[in-house]
Amino acid sequence: MVSRKGDNVAQNNNKNGLARAREKSTTKAAAVFLFPALFLIAVYMIYPIIDTFTTSAYSWNGISSDKIFVGIQNWKTLFSDMTFWSSFGHNVVVMVFSILLQIPIGMLLATFLDAGGKKFNLFKVIWFLPYLMSSVAIAFLFSYALATNGGIFSSIASMIKGGKVTVDLLGRNPHALFSVIGVMAWQFTPFYMVYFIAGYGNIDTSIYEAAVIDGATRGQYLRTIAIPLLGPIFKTACTMSLIGSLKYFDMIWNMTGGGPAGGTELMATYMYKLSFQQFNMGYGSCVAAGMFLLITFIALVFQKIFVVKEDY
Repeated sequence: MVSRKGDNVAQNNNKNGLARAREKSTTKAAAVFLFPALFLIAVYMIYPIIDTFTTSAYSWNGISSDKIFVGIQNWKTLFSDMTFWSSFGHNVVVMVFSILLQIPIGMLLATFLDAGGKKFNLFKVIWFLPYLMSSVAIAFLFSYALATNGGIFSSIASMIKGGKVTVDLLGRNPHALFSVIGVMAWQFTPFYMVYFIAGYGNIDTSIYEAAVIDGATRGQYLRTIAIPLLGPIFKTACTMSLIGSLKYFDMIWNMTGGGPAGGTELMATYMYKLSFQQFNMGYGSCVAAGMFLLITFIALVFQKIFVVKEDY
């Protein structure tokens, strides 16, 4: 009896030893594979954020070796900087219209393609092309397309009017901002289209078959079953659109440069002008840090408010 108990204890000890050895081996393997990614994240994400906040406490032109410590003076200036808050307001407008345009249109296109199946693969390729193009190339393309002289709208208006008509979309406010928002929607909507196509693909086909057996039409299935099941996808897409719209730079910069009269100035373009045109790197870093805080705050609030049911 005692011998049998001893054997059981020995077996348990062996099992525990094997479990600990396996756990230690798994931990080592995870550390080896995670280290490169964590190292790159630390070097290219965490360190720049810390350095930006550090630089915001100095008066520095970004070139000379001497930095003048000013403490929170740059932050005091930022809180009363109307140009910054105006730029933030423009970012909010871009954010709202990006979500209202890109997400619904992307979902509609995805719904159309999902209903057509493989027959509509050509549309899928064609509609995705704008997203594959460079934002800089698109900016120059639409700068000419929306030009006052010879642009698409000016040419169409001249044909209708029967005489020379100029339509100035990029040289007036608020037309310039909404014109750029339209171009942004044209480029980035295909991304959300593919995102929602993937969401439709993850819905079990048996759900659709059960709905058809119960007598549901395609529209009823989409409205009452498919689209509610896409709730988590919709939330993630809105979050990505929100964050992306708050840090737009290249398209605005190449189409309007923040003009006319600051009408399309965004936080990123304002930060760039301060840092690399006016060589006020200290205050430019403060603006960048302010951007980071505002984007993080808005994203967290959005995640907290926008609650969707993920289990059905």
